[in-house]
Amino acid sequence: MSELIVEFDDSIAFLTLNRPEKRNALNEALVNSLKKALFEINERTDVCAVVIRGAGKDFCSGADLSMLQKMSQADIMENFADAENLMHLFLIIRKLSLPVIAAVTGKAFAGGCGLATACDIVLASKSARFGYPEVKIGFVPAMVMAILRRNLPEKKAFELITQGFDFSAEEAEKMGLVNKVFEDENFHKNVNSYVSVYKNLSRSAIKLSKKLLYQMDGMGFDASLQIGAEINTIARFTKDCQDGIAKFLKK
Repeated sequence: MSELIVEFDDSIAFLTLNRPEKRNALNEALVNSLKKALFEINERTDVCAVVIRGAGKDFCSGADLSMLQKMSQADIMENFADAENLMHLFLIIRKLSLPVIAAVTGKAFAGGCGLATACDIVLASKSARFGYPEVKIGFVPAMVMAILRRNLPEKKAFELITQGFDFSAEEAEKMGLVNKVFEDENFHKNVNSYVSVYKNLSRSAIKLSKKLLYQMDGMGFDASLQIGAEINTIARFTKDCQDGIAKFLKK
């Protein structure tokens, strides 16, 4: 059985974490499959967005028990290589030219919550639960912290990572960690409707907008305006922009 199911519905790519008996816990094979699939999808011109979801009841419960056991027995370089593997997945999501949407049902805990947080957009079913409980076993949600710190006020981020409690989808939405919460019974239909918006938008404009938004992280005001001017100029020469302006002027 494949750790990851890759499907295409029109121009939407659906990546389904396929370990329902393990609550879609992350292991090396699943992380590598996600990386490979995202690389391949990014090369396609017929895809406008990517949705990551979980098979069965849960989105992802975090690291697989076998991974935790391996961590406890590995030396420092082996552990660093393992940490880098997940880090590279987060980087790929951030640098992908397409919007990456997490469709969260059930539990999204630890590394699973980190995976959802790493996505550009998070959609959640009303009964979904989130949490970064790593501190409870003496661990640190270290890599996702780089993203969490950009999503939340400092004090709220501190509370989540140092207390390790879980919280509801509606609480996550109020914090700004979740974009939309949908009722459980219509969740998949509403996800499809939400994501379908990207079918009618310019891929080149989305690509440049995503790149610019994240490139501004850590930049000063002047530098942000400068890179904005450069991307603005590049956008003007794309076919989508030129066609859009021509269509607008004909009205």
